[in-house]
Amino acid sequence: MSLLQLLNDPLWRSLTAGIEEKLSHQFRRIDEIVLHNQAKVLQAFQDEQVADFHFASSTGYGHNDAGREALERVYARVFGAEAALVRPHIVSGTHAISLALYGVLRPGDELLYITGKPYDTLEEVIGVRGEAGEGSLREFGVSFDSVPLNGDGKVDFESVAAKIKPNTKMIGIQRSAGYSWRSSFTVDEIGEMVRFVKAIKPDVVVYVDNCYGEFTERTEPTDAGADLVVGSLIKNPGGGLAHSGGYVVGRTDLVHRAACRLTAPGIGAEQGAMLGTNRTLFQGFFLAPNVVGEAIKGAVFAAAVFEHFGLDTHPGSQARRTDIIQAVRLGSRERLISFCQSIQSAAPVDSHVKPEPWAMPGYADEVIMAAGAFIQGSSIELSADGPVREPFIGYMQGGLTYAHTKAAILSAVASLKQRGLI
Repeated sequence: MSLLQLLNDPLWRSLTAGIEEKLSHQFRRIDEIVLHNQAKVLQAFQDEQVADFHFASSTGYGHNDAGREALERVYARVFGAEAALVRPHIVSGTHAISLALYGVLRPGDELLYITGKPYDTLEEVIGVRGEAGEGSLREFGVSFDSVPLNGDGKVDFESVAAKIKPNTKMIGIQRSAGYSWRSSFTVDEIGEMVRFVKAIKPDVVVYVDNCYGEFTERTEPTDAGADLVVGSLIKNPGGGLAHSGGYVVGRTDLVHRAACRLTAPGIGAEQGAMLGTNRTLFQGFFLAPNVVGEAIKGAVFAAAVFEHFGLDTHPGSQARRTDIIQAVRLGSRERLISFCQSIQSAAPVDSHVKPEPWAMPGYADEVIMAAGAFIQGSSIELSADGPVREPFIGYMQGGLTYAHTKAAILSAVASLKQRGLI
């Protein structure tokens, strides 16, 4: 059955209508958040008097790039931060995080994660995995520790208090659940973490990995007291238009240190030609609140559909959202691979490609990834992935439009049913 036939099939139309009726209050709540964040972004653009000349390109050293400087002021305003570093030269969220870590931490310091183990791609940056000689934090004399979450997937504050030492320089918070079966942390919860650790050690630097979380709530972790917040432009804040890039926002002195890691001491944020990217970075950021809202609606719809067919989801379809990720426990290698392949087949780009598990750099297990996107690796566009390990959880994220995600999910479920997998 083709996608158009599926969407017009009476049984599937009836199922969809019933699910969307049950989700109507969720969609209204999402729309309210979108409106709030759109107004916040618009106000920042107006306050900084963004003009056509800010879209001009720069080359070479990029001295006095007025557009780059305005873009970073807009980001700082929206995030409630003192300063921002927003550059296409940052290649990923992991790179942005690395700038924050290497910018702040020095030999003898400790990095303490209080939200469990960090995301897989950070293990080699920290030095808990990987080859010697590649310049991990561990090789530079920076120690690392983490506090497992409690049985409810929440921060174990008692254990955190016991772990903080005189040389604990930085506290790490991962907002998103990553490849784990837990709820992501809300901004209010992050604010509670910040207040707790600052009460114990006021000078500790709190950094938040904000990937997948931007614009999902009315506020951001910097509003809740985080010193540094980082993320990727090919996720939420790029709005599907950013070709590459990342951001670091927070305290002026700390953002400057991150900038010195991106370029060099003495240069910091003063150089870095934008090479014609200003317009797409501005426009993507302006569109981001709405695009994120569309992605969240798609995630909520996906959860409801999978729940209808008896699969466990996290978050559930009625839960409040603090990131764009939707996890579904598929229970078998075959289901996980089939799910990702079905999402790929419903993509606008590379729909003919059949993804297979592979040893992707930075990951401890084989990973299967469906990513038929206009921007390579963009996870604000509809994508799905998961490590091929028990209990075979599929992680879906993104979707530039709700309509596309809706069609793709129905196609994926129909494919699973046809093969007798659900």
